[in-house]
Amino acid sequence: MDYLPLFFDLKAKPCLIVGGGTIATRKARLLHKAGAKLHVVAPKVSEELEKLVAASNGKVFKQEYDKTFLNDVILVISATDIDSVNSVVAADCHAIKLPVNVVDSPALCSVIMPAIIDRSPLIIGVTSGGEAPVLARRVRSMLESSIPAAYGQLAQLASKFRQRAKDVFENGDLRRRFWENILNGPIAEKVLGGNLAAAEQLIEAQLDSASVEKTGEVYLVGAGPGDPDLLTFKALRLMQQAEVVLYDRLVSEPILEMTRRDAERIYVGKKRAEHAVPQQKINQMLLELAQQGKRVLRLKGGDPFIFGRGGEEIDLLAEHKIPFQVVPGITAASGCASYSGIPLTHRDYSQSVRFITGHLQEGKENFRWSEFVDKQQTLVFYMGLAGLETICSKLIEYGKSPSTPAALIERGTLPEQRVHVSDLAGLAAKIEGLEVHAPTLLIIGDVVRCHEKLNWYK
Repeated sequence: MDYLPLFFDLKAKPCLIVGGGTIATRKARLLHKAGAKLHVVAPKVSEELEKLVAASNGKVFKQEYDKTFLNDVILVISATDIDSVNSVVAADCHAIKLPVNVVDSPALCSVIMPAIIDRSPLIIGVTSGGEAPVLARRVRSMLESSIPAAYGQLAQLASKFRQRAKDVFENGDLRRRFWENILNGPIAEKVLGGNLAAAEQLIEAQLDSASVEKTGEVYLVGAGPGDPDLLTFKALRLMQQAEVVLYDRLVSEPILEMTRRDAERIYVGKKRAEHAVPQQKINQMLLELAQQGKRVLRLKGGDPFIFGRGGEEIDLLAEHKIPFQVVPGITAASGCASYSGIPLTHRDYSQSVRFITGHLQEGKENFRWSEFVDKQQTLVFYMGLAGLETICSKLIEYGKSPSTPAALIERGTLPEQRVHVSDLAGLAAKIEGLEVHAPTLLIIGDVVRCHEKLNWYK
């Protein structure tokens, strides 16, 4: 994070703008909207800017800048088109540790001005740190179109009842649950529909009854193969609701950061021959946390129902009648294949696909290998790195051609993705000596021939 986003309370506080042209006027509009007392220094000052200064009870100084103008102000914006003046203003402010923004010169700034979405009292700031202002404005436009104007009224309503809710629900968890029900339910819909009076009556009724639903629930959510953009909308919504998060090692850090910031995080990751928490213990934790009335997120890499043991985890919940939801994720086979330009099925090469666990039970080859040799079938082995040599040799032993194309995909869908392509006879030797890191996915079949031509993720 290059900058820490903060919000200034500028009401009736003196701020200095150096410059009197179009850009200075634009910045003045924002400061005036925030209630600042504007002072402007510039040889020439636009008519609109003079009116803004007068309306804020500030002063206009039609002269050159000098550092005496920094006395008694709390924020400075330098908006001239003269680089030497902007540099002097910045240096003077830095010398006395006064916050300064120099328009279009991020290197001179100690604070930056974001693109703003105003739903007062709800304010959203978007910035690229001055590196890509057009992109920041684009993001602002996207947010503007997706956040209803009435969210400001919803925020005002929440503010009106905030203290009373705090008095009624002294327990922080209950109070948070109360507000989540308000902001995600029919009361919010009343506000967005313009019926504020009805919304207030409904809140009054809930506060009078001093009741809030405190039912535990478990969200079994597939986080996909790693790229955060592959999450579903439903996954994101539930990730923001959960109070406790149980996550495994295949959940990437950017995805984990999308969970609620104040949620408790519990790592229950597993890797070959090393389980941080045994599976039965995970199942029991989900049950006990839900029985305590908590909203629990079980966040799993890929899809929870494809080699994710998700069925085992919700079986105990169902037995104890604990409410749960299952959100599918893009499984590694689909995600890694797509990001490698390898279609799992193709009219010219393969009419079926088979998903197989690459974990060989206690080192034993416990598969029906003879079922895997059909040339028109794509084989996908999950977690097959440790058993790669055995998998390839066994397939050849049971009749699959040694020249069958094969690809080992390392850290698929992530920026660090690497695709190692060879054939059954040579793949193990090709990666020997290389630092190949899990998670990996092994794809075997003629569809791998498409990799060179269709690979778009480079």
